[in-house]
Amino acid sequence: MINKLPLAAVLLLFAGAAALLLAAADARPHGDDLDSDFYSIVGYAPEDLGSHDRLIKLFEEWVAKYRKAYASFEEKLRRFEVFKDNLKHIDEINKKVTSYWLGLNEFADLTHDEFKATYLGLNNQPPPARRTAAAGEFFRYRNAGDDVPKEVDWRKKGAVTEVKNQGQCGINQIVTGNLTSLSEQELIDCSTDGNNGCNGGMMDYAFSYIAGSGGLHTEEAYPYLMEEGDCDQKAEGEQVVTISGYEDVPANDEQALVKALAHQPVSVAIEASGRHFQFYKGGVFDGPCGAELDHGVAAVGYGTSKGQDYIIVKNSWGAHWGEKGYIRMKRGTGKPDGLCGINKMASYPTKDQ
Repeated sequence: MINKLPLAAVLLLFAGAAALLLAAADARPHGDDLDSDFYSIVGYAPEDLGSHDRLIKLFEEWVAKYRKAYASFEEKLRRFEVFKDNLKHIDEINKKVTSYWLGLNEFADLTHDEFKATYLGLNNQPPPARRTAAAGEFFRYRNAGDDVPKEVDWRKKGAVTEVKNQGQCGINQIVTGNLTSLSEQELIDCSTDGNNGCNGGMMDYAFSYIAGSGGLHTEEAYPYLMEEGDCDQKAEGEQVVTISGYEDVPANDEQALVKALAHQPVSVAIEASGRHFQFYKGGVFDGPCGAELDHGVAAVGYGTSKGQDYIIVKNSWGAHWGEKGYIRMKRGTGKPDGLCGINKMASYPTKDQ
């Protein structure tokens, strides 16, 4: 059964931002060849793991960087132990893998179970029926042809707003053609027909709400609170974006997803519960993950690096995670559902002229 997803996948990406630089080079040394530049990226040095005093210093620096505060000294000690275990895991993986790397981020004091419970929206209700017939009846790009650009990055085309950290109530930002951020909070509070606020939802349900309600307020008019509230239909400010509806990309069809991405950003669902995903820092991710969808994100392009094809994915965990809030996920894995199930449930909003 496909889990219900957080509303993070609901992205009306009609506009843009300047191109973002990746957090690190496309290739890196590995094993004993790891150098100081690499360790400056991932947030630690090998010597830190061999000295208790250095571990304490590293932890205190990390606490200050992410402005962590603990209720008691005992809680801080417990978080230090979790931090050490996560650092050991990060270092072990970095010595083994070559296409991507892990690093210390704000999740480094969370156990893996705590991370999954906090940042992923799990819900066992079945998803809505997909409206895509086997032949792609409702897929407008089905006849677009297979001759698509070799690479597309909608960040460079002015179609993606800045990355936000939406915390425990993850829902990715919604934007208009002039980079006006729209109200995520309105979706949390008001899109309740099939969705369940901070406890999870589906992008298709949210698209239906936006189409049926006449549009969405700006974030300024209906601010984000990072918690559920009552639906405020009297929020001041004009509704600045409307959509006609949405379409589903044919499931388990990577070429169809690429076709759609050649024309616009696409909301996708993935399994993001893996420990490698928790600490991803850079590179083309091909790490271990299944296809039990538990997180909604936005695919904003695709490309190739060092012979590895990838999809550019925008997350909602802040700019300190991954490559300034993004992850490059390998495509062409040979699995119909794609890496982490990215090909299983993709959709995009539509706008009639």
